[in-house]
Amino acid sequence: MQQLQLFQVLRSLGFVFWLSLPLIGLVFWLGSGFVGDRILSRSYTTKKYLLADTQSTKQVMKSIVAIKVQILPQKGISRVNVKTNNSVVKTIVFEFPVTDIKQLEAILSQELGLPRDRVNELIKESMKYEV
Repeated sequence: MQQLQLFQVLRSLGFVFWLSLPLIGLVFWLGSGFVGDRILSRSYTTKKYLLADTQSTKQVMKSIVAIKVQILPQKGISRVNVKTNNSVVKTIVFEFPVTDIKQLEAILSQELGLPRDRVNELIKESMKYEV
């Protein structure tokens, strides 16, 4: 009889509810750990590739205003800042492992999609304003 009374007192205090909360938490913790391990150990090889919009890059390259070249022979590199009048891309920075100006012009011509004489002209214009 005393056990029955004790059980009724515990039930009135909500003991069954409070005792079940840690059990439910433990089940969720173990379950989420199992699901997380399964998701993180899955390999994500995909056959789909991102295609860039080549038309917009050509439009950016047509609006080139100046090309500033900084040759660092000690490091064996050249840094090139290309300024555009496009509202989206204002400056493009390149770094090439070339210190010869003729090779640099050829690489820039290929990279920017401009004729080599236009690249040469833009480089000379930007050098005019430097002191």
